[in-house]
Amino acid sequence: MSSMGDPADENLERKEMDVRNLSSSHGQEPYVHKVGIPPRQNLFKEFQSTVKETLFADDPLRSFKDQSKSRKLILGIEAIFPIVSWGRTYNLTKFRGDLIAGLTIASLCIPQDIGYAKLANLDPQYGLYSSFIPPLIYAVMGSSRDIAIGPVAVVSLLLGTLLQSEIDPIANPVDYRRLAFTATFFAGITQATLGVLRLGFLIDFLSHAAIVGFMGGAAITIALQQLKGFLGIAKFSKKTDVISVMHSVLSSAHHGWNWQTIVIGASFLGFLLFAKYIGKKNPKFFWVPAIAPLVSVVLSTLFVFLTRADKHGVAIVKHLEKGLNPSSVKEIYFTGDYLGKGFRIGIVAGMIALTEATAIGRTFASMKDYQLDGNKEMVALGAMNVVGSMTSCYVATGSFSRSAVNFMAGCETAVSNIVMSVVVFLTLQFLTPLFKYTPNAILATIIISAVINLVDYKAAILIWKIDKFDFVACMGAFFGVVFASVEIGLLIAVSISFAKILLQVTRPRTAILGKIPRTTVYRNIQQYPEATRVPGVLIIRVDSAIYFSNSNYVKERILRWLVDEEELVKGDYQTRIQFLMVEMSPVTDIDTSGIHTLEELFRSLQKRNVQLVLANPGPIVIDKLHTSNFAALLGEDKIFLTVAEAVAYCSPKLAEEP
Repeated sequence: MSSMGDPADENLERKEMDVRNLSSSHGQEPYVHKVGIPPRQNLFKEFQSTVKETLFADDPLRSFKDQSKSRKLILGIEAIFPIVSWGRTYNLTKFRGDLIAGLTIASLCIPQDIGYAKLANLDPQYGLYSSFIPPLIYAVMGSSRDIAIGPVAVVSLLLGTLLQSEIDPIANPVDYRRLAFTATFFAGITQATLGVLRLGFLIDFLSHAAIVGFMGGAAITIALQQLKGFLGIAKFSKKTDVISVMHSVLSSAHHGWNWQTIVIGASFLGFLLFAKYIGKKNPKFFWVPAIAPLVSVVLSTLFVFLTRADKHGVAIVKHLEKGLNPSSVKEIYFTGDYLGKGFRIGIVAGMIALTEATAIGRTFASMKDYQLDGNKEMVALGAMNVVGSMTSCYVATGSFSRSAVNFMAGCETAVSNIVMSVVVFLTLQFLTPLFKYTPNAILATIIISAVINLVDYKAAILIWKIDKFDFVACMGAFFGVVFASVEIGLLIAVSISFAKILLQVTRPRTAILGKIPRTTVYRNIQQYPEATRVPGVLIIRVDSAIYFSNSNYVKERILRWLVDEEELVKGDYQTRIQFLMVEMSPVTDIDTSGIHTLEELFRSLQKRNVQLVLANPGPIVIDKLHTSNFAALLGEDKIFLTVAEAVAYCSPKLAEEP
């Protein structure tokens, strides 16, 4: 019978299979392996080792060892600017792939950027600004070959919602724009700080399920927000929840909708969805959905210009500022009431942008089988947003749709971002007047078609099948965004993720083990129904470290197992429980509260005339058991290498029971 599927015992299977009862017919005692005690570590070295494993597991200074000063300088420059490293092997073949990819994502980013800027309640040129400077910074400092940098829908909506709650963008556009730059500055500071201090693991506290729900809810919210431009509604709710939005839509149905705008929007939405269908049907035509938004902008703009549809109620972009990014250093709030607000908004926006970029980077890095340095990514993203905040940009990050197109177009390095940036530069310098007659409906349509893929219902179904608690986190984040606001949904996502961690820490799993027939392997009796209990011995496995947060629960749960087992034994007239064995291989650590709990368990079992036995404690645990003198209290002859050896010790004792 295979024992695969029980991860907590998998690493001991071979060792336990080799254990044999060495008792012979001459009455020889079985051989028992002594559990080793690791040498005591110096307190400073132990602390140093813990910090290194937590913050420097990748040993970033490893490559600097035994190097000359000049070599260390070069390695230091390469660590900060990876382009220096891979740039030495760059060639024309790679540039050909990057050129095609860069031109392709540029055709996609230009119309998207204009729309996303409106989503953030900023003038359309700020979206283009954010796809010019940040990609250049990232190309020099980033370590991902595939991420396409620029504004994204979710962060734009989040930023717009949070900023709008502080300043009215219509009544006070100057202060609103200044607060946006301030938030972008602190978003970059947050990201860079996490990278420098190597605290990137903090973003892992937001679970995958919560991200799926948050992204799906944000996509629905973004799509609903676009009904204003899609239907040609002039007065629209400033709130983002579905009830407020639908009330605005329905209340304006009789007098606020513009049929010409609806025709334009519906026609091009059908065109964009058809282009996406072609791209999915045949990957060779990936460029069709990539250039479809730009084609839509050109055709719709030409149509409005020729028919003068703007004279009949079709809202257009009107003015798009020409020229490169102006300096915004003096516009950032470094003092005053808005400093704290910008700092708070920046942290939230920076963390969400970082989470999205990290997820995208890891996805494509695994597809191309290369390593992504998470801390370098954070520093690069932070640097580009800090510089961006000083050059009239708002928060930029990795875009999933553009990164996917970048990947499929055959990008080789981050040079594709440079190509995209050059195209945006040319657009800002020479082409912005051509967007004057671009209808808002087409921008709304482009955003709707872009965010549809963020609603990953297949992932939600899979989450339901795998883990119901994860599904609760997913749906909590989803409904929080849809029915409340983006920040409420984000708060719910973070809260449920932390609640799951706390639940797992405070309520660890325990299991009763039984013996697999014809082996010396002991497994969970619920997973392996053929596993048989050892008469007179209750074997319990604790699947977690034992800390102050869960030690009382562990003790109470073990005693409940014992009471239940004693009732079962009495009913079946079996041998009473004389030994309670705790299998400790999954117990990676134990603190003073855990030791105290074992002492209480030991005394409680003594009163019941039941002996406590331990099997396979790890090096940290066994060291603490001896240091605390618990091993002496228990008796060192009751700590065993394997469950099989512990059972072999207990069996003769049970036979002696009258």
